Amino acid sequence: MYTHNLNPVLLDFGFISIKWYSLAYIFGIILGWWFGKKIIVHISKSFDSKFNIKEFDDLITYIIISLIIGGRLGYIVFYNFGYYFSNPLEIVKIWEGGMSFHGALIGIIFGTYLFSLKRNIPTFFALDVIACVSPIGIFLGRIANFINGELIGKATTLTWGVIFPSVDMLPRHPSQLYEALLEGVLLFLILNILIFKKKYRLGTCSYLFLICYGVLRIIAEFFREPDVQIGYLFNLFSMGTILSFLMIVSGLIIMGILKKNEN
Repeated sequence: MYTHNLNPVLLDFGFISIKWYSLAYIFGIILGWWFGKKIIVHISKSFDSKFNIKEFDDLITYIIISLIIGGRLGYIVFYNFGYYFSNPLEIVKIWEGGMSFHGALIGIIFGTYLFSLKRNIPTFFALDVIACVSPIGIFLGRIANFINGELIGKATTLTWGVIFPSVDMLPRHPSQLYEALLEGVLLFLILNILIFKKKYRLGTCSYLFLICYGVLRIIAEFFREPDVQIGYLFNLFSMGTILSFLMIVSGLIIMGILKKNEN
């Protein structure tokens, strides 16, 4: 059994500290930015797109803003509405934590749609690229969750259980690492193997991201403790499970629409 003793703060200068979680966001964006350009160069050849690769730099700005706003509002609405309704000034204190993946996803989709309309480019062209690079940030974010000792797993007797002393002395599933492997590594491989195929169909990675992430997240939720302030809805499902199920449904609907349009 491993006893968690990792420090969420990498460097502390007194007046300012550098945290692993912040670095996960920064490096996730930088690496996604770099790899996204590689994907754009590749798929532009297949679709004879007039997308200027320099426009991707502007899209990143939209994504960052949308991610922060969507992630924060998603956490407030989905996970802790009562608290923030009673304490509205706490909403702006993003540095204290409280971000939702599903909220960030909605924000990014909305921001990308607005960007696509403004620049007159196919929305799914941009969303496909974002879908393929997003697992990089997800992977780094889940590793940071593990370092922070948050989003802990359920108690287990397995030999690789991790004890989080800040919570209790029970060995628990390292669910953050499960998610890093499932939603980060595995999802990255699925989407990027597909998008680099010769006969790639626009929009495929967008709906597959929704479907695959939803399935993988639901699997991970079996090993993860539900949020304390919510618990299990209907005594059965965590909020993450319900939102991920809606992702799957949305992905299937988009897939059906695209398949119908092809015919």
